[in-house]
Amino acid sequence: MNPDVVALDVDGVLVDVADSYRRAIVETIEVVHGESLDRGDVQSFKEAGGFNDDWELTHAAALYLLARREGLELSIEEFTDDVAAADGGLTGAEAVVRNALAPDECERAFAAWDRERLREVFQQLYLGADLYEDLEGEEADPAIAGSGFIDDERVLADPTTLGFLTGNFRVGVVTGRPAAEADIALSRVGLDVPDEHRFTMDSPHPGKPDPAALVALADRLDASSLVFVGDTLDDIETARNASETDPEREYRGVGVLTGGLTGEEGRKKFERAGADAVLETIDDLPELLSA
Repeated sequence: MNPDVVALDVDGVLVDVADSYRRAIVETIEVVHGESLDRGDVQSFKEAGGFNDDWELTHAAALYLLARREGLELSIEEFTDDVAAADGGLTGAEAVVRNALAPDECERAFAAWDRERLREVFQQLYLGADLYEDLEGEEADPAIAGSGFIDDERVLADPTTLGFLTGNFRVGVVTGRPAAEADIALSRVGLDVPDEHRFTMDSPHPGKPDPAALVALADRLDASSLVFVGDTLDDIETARNASETDPEREYRGVGVLTGGLTGEEGRKKFERAGADAVLETIDDLPELLSA
């Protein structure tokens, strides 16, 4: 690899979100619907594809559990496999439920599904009371919002790694986080990336694995070769899709084993998805790019 641009995902690459975003998914569903979801089940949804947005993953997981109440007999693994076969994401989850349940069962499941309430609770749990009121402009519920899971995000990137990257390459960010939450994470990590080189949930581009944001970043940084580092299979697919969309440039996808995919099994899944390299952590990236 000899890129002139390095693009970074945030969650699972720069910060550990196991006790923040992923915890918020599980606990939001418990608060709103009184149903329990294992944290390992969250990864099954991630691997189905199309769940770069954790709000949509929360919505899909909640819909699955509500459909179970109405007689859906699929396990999480079977359900997410069917979602993947239906092109992934929330639309895929809705299609699987509609196909699996009788009309009256389906109507009851969708009637009980409160996406607005799920998002509201998610944000209060994740941000905490003060930050929620600051960013969302709404009063927090003291029975829900405590200090905020965002405070539990651990930095994954060593400062020397970031110094190497910013000193040798043009660096951008492509993340599913809202812009304000991306600002908080990047500030905590100590990575200064200009706004025009950040693509977030608030950017006018489709979410990953659609390659539009990655291609737009390559345009803005005048890249001839770009390496995209992420922690999910969608990140790898994004790089592959960018190669097909923009064949004049070279795009490489690098997976890191610090998100939901870990260990030897995670490495194999990345490789099967077409990753150009798989690293234990982002701190191994300088060695890869120096080889």
